[in-house]
Amino acid sequence: MDKNTQELLQKGEALPVMEAFYTIQGEGFHKGKASYFIRIGGCDVGCHWCDVKESWDADAHPIIPINKIVNDSIEYSDTIVVTGGEPLMWNMTPLTNGLRSNNKKVHIETSGAYKLTGTWEWICLSPKKRMNPLDEIYQVADELKVIIYNNDDLKFAEEQANKTNSKAHLFLQPEWDKRDKMIPIMVDYVKNNPKWKISLQTHKYLNIP
Repeated sequence: MDKNTQELLQKGEALPVMEAFYTIQGEGFHKGKASYFIRIGGCDVGCHWCDVKESWDADAHPIIPINKIVNDSIEYSDTIVVTGGEPLMWNMTPLTNGLRSNNKKVHIETSGAYKLTGTWEWICLSPKKRMNPLDEIYQVADELKVIIYNNDDLKFAEEQANKTNSKAHLFLQPEWDKRDKMIPIMVDYVKNNPKWKISLQTHKYLNIP
C-alpha cells in the first residue's frame, strides 16, 4: 500500500469496502425497512460464529474514496446502514458527513470496541465477549442487540443491558446455526423478562442479502 493511500485511510477519506448493496434490513428495530448497506472491511473482534469472516482482512478489499462511496449510494434508500467487519476501526466522520449532506439517515452496526466517530441517526450496539465495548457507547446506543449462541450469552446480555442507557431498545438474536435450539429458550426468557424483544435474521428467511 502506498503512502498516499495510507494517509487517506488514516484520515477516513477512503475506506476498505467489502461490498455495498440495496436490500431490506433484516434485524433489530428497523427490520423490514429498505436500506442501502455499506460493509466496511477489517475486524479483529473475531467471533467464531461470524457469518462474514471474509470481511476480517481489510487488505483483501478495495480502498474506495469517500466521494465515490457516497455517490454510489445516492440513488437508493434514504437509510444507509454502515456495518462490517468492525467499521469503527476507521474514522467514520468523513463518510457520515458526506452521506448526511445528501440527506441520508445513517445507521451503524458496531461491537463498540473502538472509539465512536461519525454522526449517526441510529446506533446499534452488538457487543461481543472477546472485546467488550468502550464505556462511552453504552450511553448513546439506540439499540442493544446481543447474539445468543448458548445459555451463558443470556447472562452476558443482562450484564450489557445494565450498562446501557434506559432508552435503548433491547434485542436478543439467536445465532443462525443455533436458532432451532436457542429460540425456545429465548421465547421463555423474554416472556419472563419482557424488557427484551427477540430479533431474527429475517433476511435469511427471505433469501435476500
